[in-house]
Amino acid sequence: MQKALVLLTLLTAPAFAQQPVQQSDQTLTLSRVEKSHPLPNGLSATISGAALEITALRPDVLRIRIGRNNQLPEDASWAVLPAARTSTSPVTLDSSPDSISFHTEALRVSLNRRNGTLRVTDTAGHLLQQDTRPVEYHGSSFRLYKTMQPDEHFFGLGDKTGPLDRRNQAFTDWNTDYFGFQESSDPIYKSIPFFISFNQGRALGVLFDNTFRASFDFGKEFSNAYSFGAPDGPIDYYLFYGPTPRHVVETYAWLTGPSPLPPLWTLGFQQSRYSYYPEQRVLDIADRLREDKIPSDALYLDIDYQLKNRPFTVDPATFPTFTNMIDELAKKHFHVVAITDLHIAHLPNANYAPYDTGAAGDHFVKNPDGTTYVAPVWPGPAVFPDFTQSQSRDWWGTLYTQFYKDGIAGFWNDMNEPAVFQTPTKTMPDNIQHRINEPGFKPRTATHLEIHNVFGMQNTRATYEGLLKLKPDQRPFVLTRASYAGGQRYAATWTGDNSSTWNHLRMTTPMLLNLGLSGFGVSGADVGGFAGTPQPDLLTKWLEIAAFQPIDRDHTAKGTGDQEPWIHGLTHESIRRHFIEERYRLLPYLYTTAEEMSRTGLPIVRPLFLDFPNATPDGHPLDLDAGGEFLFGPDILVAPPAYPDMLDPYELKLPPGDWYDYWSGAHAAHITATTTRDLEQPLAATTKPHTPGAPSSTRDDASRHEAKVGSQDASGNQPLPNPLASATPHPILITPTLETLPVYVRGGAIIPIQPLVQSTDEKPQGPLTLRVYAPTPGSPNSDCHGTLYQDDGISFAFRNGSYLRIDSTCQITNNQLQIHIGKHEGTFQPWWHDLRIEIYGYNSTAPIASANNQPVPASAIQSNPIILTLPDPGTGLELILK
Repeated sequence: MQKALVLLTLLTAPAFAQQPVQQSDQTLTLSRVEKSHPLPNGLSATISGAALEITALRPDVLRIRIGRNNQLPEDASWAVLPAARTSTSPVTLDSSPDSISFHTEALRVSLNRRNGTLRVTDTAGHLLQQDTRPVEYHGSSFRLYKTMQPDEHFFGLGDKTGPLDRRNQAFTDWNTDYFGFQESSDPIYKSIPFFISFNQGRALGVLFDNTFRASFDFGKEFSNAYSFGAPDGPIDYYLFYGPTPRHVVETYAWLTGPSPLPPLWTLGFQQSRYSYYPEQRVLDIADRLREDKIPSDALYLDIDYQLKNRPFTVDPATFPTFTNMIDELAKKHFHVVAITDLHIAHLPNANYAPYDTGAAGDHFVKNPDGTTYVAPVWPGPAVFPDFTQSQSRDWWGTLYTQFYKDGIAGFWNDMNEPAVFQTPTKTMPDNIQHRINEPGFKPRTATHLEIHNVFGMQNTRATYEGLLKLKPDQRPFVLTRASYAGGQRYAATWTGDNSSTWNHLRMTTPMLLNLGLSGFGVSGADVGGFAGTPQPDLLTKWLEIAAFQPIDRDHTAKGTGDQEPWIHGLTHESIRRHFIEERYRLLPYLYTTAEEMSRTGLPIVRPLFLDFPNATPDGHPLDLDAGGEFLFGPDILVAPPAYPDMLDPYELKLPPGDWYDYWSGAHAAHITATTTRDLEQPLAATTKPHTPGAPSSTRDDASRHEAKVGSQDASGNQPLPNPLASATPHPILITPTLETLPVYVRGGAIIPIQPLVQSTDEKPQGPLTLRVYAPTPGSPNSDCHGTLYQDDGISFAFRNGSYLRIDSTCQITNNQLQIHIGKHEGTFQPWWHDLRIEIYGYNSTAPIASANNQPVPASAIQSNPIILTLPDPGTGLELILK
């Protein structure tokens, strides 16, 4: 209690520099600047005997390193790419009697001479980060305290549970196998020590590159401070400024690498359970999916396909014709993903090749006495590859040779926290020895305390790089449960062993959003929940929402009820099929978004503030008001209720600008950027699906909306007046129904849509549809554009120009809508010959159109909405409507 009072006094005392600090033999407070030295890209200093170095990697990126005994920590990282870590940017020194300072084009950095605290602002003087007290060591442990501003919010840290905003919460990074985790559970599977500070529309990224059991506190200990620290390891952290959160996310990708472009089939629907066996059961599931015309691309094999749960084996009793089964599934356009856990069965002298070759190459982790560490997991006593050795990762990659030859398309690295049975910690003992033999690192032996959080990441690295060596021109697909910052370079992920409850469906959205912000743009959750059997309505609603998430995988645990889309009868199956079908129609948009992610790091699913950081008058994130809403790519907003099982009407929150109902095409709202909080809400909208294949029970019940405006038009949609013409605009109130999911499209978007297929192997038949959502001239988001990206979906030929990119724009001038469809870039040949242009928000009873200065026959134009189909010349198309 006394210590807490002392700390609180230090945090709040305005004249902290004059306060004496008591030290003991184990405590070192870095409060005395002894000397400093300017660097071309920053500064170095000695503070209370510790070495400090602050350098600019770019004008907007700083790296701060501190080491005891006047020695900086090793300049090495599992997370940060060497090219980024060694980048340098010149600075301008502007020190004073009170501070040692420099500035870049974007940032001002000041080290207080009197107490060693660090302050970072932008060039306009906005505070970005301020030490609340000097750095303090207690033995090998340390903690950094930073000022927390009144309206500062925090996002990131991967798939931690709880709300999207991390403020007023505390977390630990220690990868943990946590079956059936709940909303307050921490830690769970991944450790991603990166977060975004968002304050009044300005964003700052913080990456704390320390692999030990780090912890983060965002106002739990002190109401005016956040902090992070670790029990050991380096003080090595990066600050990178936006000011937009998009720029911060892009910079994080520059530092740690973006997710690679995934194979197209991985974006299709995936069916799984623990486990599908015997062999005929797998084939039966495939046949039922095709018979019921439920589009799908992947089937998963969990551990029961193996002989006695031994990785890289096949049980000949339950899978007697394993290779033939893989071939048969491929003919039906299914890709098989097989689990390959990292625990190798401890079977000396048993002709088990993974153990024999691993032991011969000395590839397993050790006990402190030098013997091989053995512990129980699924196959019984097991050994564990030493993934911090590059040669051991190379060996691991060779284990996939036969499976890849057999035609298995992807691999699932589970249990790689690493999980260990029959131990209180659920993992290896702290003193287990890992040998670091890795380019960029000094060769040495490290304990499990240091390597634990990167163990799963290096497991997936070994898998990914091994698959690349086996098939250099095929994009690997690796799915992992555990990882660390930068692990997105090697694997997609999911949120682990969730539960079949409505609350877990609600938790999925913030977990995936924070994963996306933290680099893992290709992520998902076990649809329907893993632990337990979902209620029929829960599975239906989960499949609806998952259709708009990066990975759409239906998965459940052993002993639970069947969870395939046809379970619970025709009505539920019809609804579920409709949303899976819509995902397949949107694959051109989804794949284009994935390609953008592979270049920029911008995730597929996003919080609203990422694209609309100034959506509220006071600069707080709109997401805090918007319940369960999220962005699916840059242009589509998905708006389930805050609690997915709620029955009461809820209020929709839309960012400023034009928005359209995705299902009906009806204009939702137009809101100015300077509107008051009351004016942020648009008027009533519909949620009526109009896409072919929608279940007959899906309908718009306009009488349920509390805000009715005007009379219905011929299509049954509510006409929407301009909210600026009314002194008292009304909010959209949506009454939830089982069969509907509110989805909206940004005005100014051009969305590519394809004809329905049953798998990504199937060539779409018919034209490519471009849905043009016309913006209102002068609206906050009046820019109109869209991009389409295509390639072969599986190889790296796109790197050599075998891709297709079409950039399109539109504008309204002099009451004319001008649509520019760009020429085909790249050499990849598309599947379509014609373009179907659908135009929303620009209505005319008798539209007149011209294409490349040639009139379009009136008989070829449909009105309200305007629809016309034209040949795609590939050289560009100028379309004018009036």
